[in-house]
Amino acid sequence: MVDNLIGEFLERKIAIALVGPTAIGKTNLSLSLSDVLPVEIVSADSRQIYKYLDIGTAKPTLEERSRVPHHFIDICYPDEYFSAGQYGKDANAVVNEIFNRGKIPLIVGGSGLYVKALCEGFFEEGYTSSEKNKALKIRRELSCWSRDALYSRLMEVDPETAKLYPDKNYVRLLRALEFYEVKGVPISVYRKTFHRKPDFTTIYIGLIAERKQIYSLIENRVEKMWNDGLVVEVKNILDLGYSPELNSLNTVGYKETIDFLQGRIDANTAIELIKQNTRRYAKRQITWFKKNNQIRWFDTFKDNLLKNILDFLNQKIESFVTN
Repeated sequence: MVDNLIGEFLERKIAIALVGPTAIGKTNLSLSLSDVLPVEIVSADSRQIYKYLDIGTAKPTLEERSRVPHHFIDICYPDEYFSAGQYGKDANAVVNEIFNRGKIPLIVGGSGLYVKALCEGFFEEGYTSSEKNKALKIRRELSCWSRDALYSRLMEVDPETAKLYPDKNYVRLLRALEFYEVKGVPISVYRKTFHRKPDFTTIYIGLIAERKQIYSLIENRVEKMWNDGLVVEVKNILDLGYSPELNSLNTVGYKETIDFLQGRIDANTAIELIKQNTRRYAKRQITWFKKNNQIRWFDTFKDNLLKNILDFLNQKIESFVTN
């Protein structure tokens, strides 16, 4: 990519978002892009924000992070709350700092809500001091409810938001109900009122493959995670005093390993459940990202992947210049 086109990225404040399902190769491609473009990586992964959750989140290694600056990795402890709205606000500031340093923000991750909050806009969702105390109390009360009960209640008070989570994502349902009880306003209404658009443009790149190939990548990754010490990692987290009931640990890879450590399932069952649940998660990711018609998809197994993506970026920038 010639210097003047890189200059267009900076002058026009254009970021690149690299998305796709888990295990598809986003980290490797982001590092390859960093070898040829002046980028800093903004992680858009809702689990890599947590300290200690390394193997189970496929977090870039310290060596990989030393090759190019990474942001929003290891910023929270497992028991700290961090929302997509807060990510959108904080990451927007970081993106602007990257532009000011003369670099291109490369947003990398599979957490669709994080990508959306950053690249399409976020809403101010902050609580006052008294609201924070109220939120903690409400969260404790709601955490005793089942997924179905949470979903049913959300359908009553905020059906627009409830319909966003047909998979009944426990954390999202809990958050939406908590917000309603604290603010007295559905989060869907609040978002429309206090929504802030980003002041930069995003070019979206998506990695994809045939479903069988994606599942094979997932199975290989899960087996590597297990062999690389996932069990020890989870045991160490619990030994630090963190509750197995934390939202950060009630996620694929960690919840199954906790069940193994607590004697509810054997190792083979844990591994197979992680594979199965990761496949389901990947399917949900693909469904989410396919709704974004701005994403240009590339087969991760095709030859000349990096060259094809760089050619695409050249074409996109040229279209910005000529329009």
